Parts: sequence; C-alpha cells; structure tokens
Amino acid sequence: MHHGERQTLLLPDPPAPVWAELLLFGRVSSPQTGLSLPSVQWCRSLEIAIQCKVLKQCMELRAVSTSQNAPPVSLSVFYQSLCPAWRRFLSQQLFPTWTMLQDILNVHLVPYSASKELPSELFVPCQRLEPECSVNMIEACVGELAGASGLEIINCMESSADVLSAAPLCLRLYSPAVSWTSLQSCVNGSRGPQLVNRSRAAVQALSPAPTHLPWVTFDGEYSAEHQDRAMSSLFTLVCELYQGIKPPVCTGAPVHLDRGYC
Repeated sequence: MHHGERQTLLLPDPPAPVWAELLLFGRVSSPQTGLSLPSVQWCRSLEIAIQCKVLKQCMELRAVSTSQNAPPVSLSVFYQSLCPAWRRFLSQQLFPTWTMLQDILNVHLVPYSASKELPSELFVPCQRLEPECSVNMIEACVGELAGASGLEIINCMESSADVLSAAPLCLRLYSPAVSWTSLQSCVNGSRGPQLVNRSRAAVQALSPAPTHLPWVTFDGEYSAEHQDRAMSSLFTLVCELYQGIKPPVCTGAPVHLDRGYC
C-alpha cells in the first residue's frame, strides 16, 4: 500500500435473518432464596434482576422508571475494544447498571487504541492494530448512527466470541433502522476517521492522563476513588452520585464484582 493511501476495511457480510422468541413467565424463583417472585417485582432491584436473569426484560419493559428531577449522571468510558478488562466491565458493570438506571445515567463511550506508553502513543493507524482498531472504528460509527441503541449494539458485539463478525447481526437486532451499508459507509468513508480523531482529541484532553484502561470520568471529572468503585460497584456509585430523588431500584442490595484493567 502506497504512503498516504487509505486502506478499505473489509467488514463481514451480514448473516441471514435470525428469529428469536422472548418468553415471559408470570413467576420466577430465586436460586438463592427459593422464593417465587411475581413479575411485578422482577425489576425491584438490580440484585433480583440479576438473580432472575431478567435484565433484558427490565430494560425492554421499562418497569423501573423515574421522573427526572435533576440532571442525569454523565459517565464517559475510554476503552480498548478488545481489552478483556473492558469487556468484563461492560458485561458485569456498565450494561447492567445502564439497563436499570438509564433514566438517571447518560453513557458516552470513547473507543481508541493505545500502547503501553500512555499517553504519548494514544493513536496508531488501523493497519498496525488490526483487528482492534477496526472494531474501534465500527463502534465509533455505531455510536454516531445508532444513538440510544449504541450501547446495546456494542454490548452485543463485545459479548460475542468474534466481536468483528458479530457486528452485522447486533446492528440488525438492536437498531434495524440503521442499515449495514450505512455503517460500512461510515467506516470506509470520511466520517469514521473523523470520529477516531475526535476520540483521540478527547483522550489527549484528559487530565490527569489515563494510566490504565478502562478509564472513567463522571460529569467530566476524574476521581481515583470513583474509578476504583466503578470497576466493582458501578450501580451503587451511580445511585449515590445522582442528585435527584433516588429511583426505587436504588434501594436494592449492592452487587460487588471483580475489577480489572489492561
């Protein structure tokens, strides 16, 4: 490839349509207590939703809602798309927390590629970091095109064994209005690089500079205490940071999970 020539990213073809059924039961049993819970209590707390495996239903049915009486907590996450610690944080902390608290939590994802020499080499051309940089580009375009469904799509991708190959199906499942062709145009056109450069600028503007990944800020500010707590008990932290009347789900028992970094 000649110097300065852009490389077209070859993305996987979308798979054949997949049909799924959502089965809802009137009552469920907690594996720890053995108590049978009526469906009205499924989303009463994060702990119950996790035990009964109904996080997705809680999100879709929006059984837990609150009238906003204060600005939502703003959470920005800077991450590497194929970092195991990021993928664990997303599946165990970020997505469950957003599912239950999306009325009081705004999430902004900033995917970028970084070397160990943070922050001096935060941006590396995609041809040097395939496939991670390719996934970063796709996820940046997903956030641009899919809007509120972006986090669902990215969680779907990152929960798959092959993140890149999962992109077409995840896009179709969670944002059918956005065509795969439009996403390819973003990735291989001028918009994708613009989004990557914007992420790069956002990372370079961070103070203090990130020393590990994922890196989180709340309402534009970094706190070592908040970083540490977010990795193991994000749900509880968001409930505490919200300045308005706490939604009922915030009274649930806190769930502590292992933290991790890259």
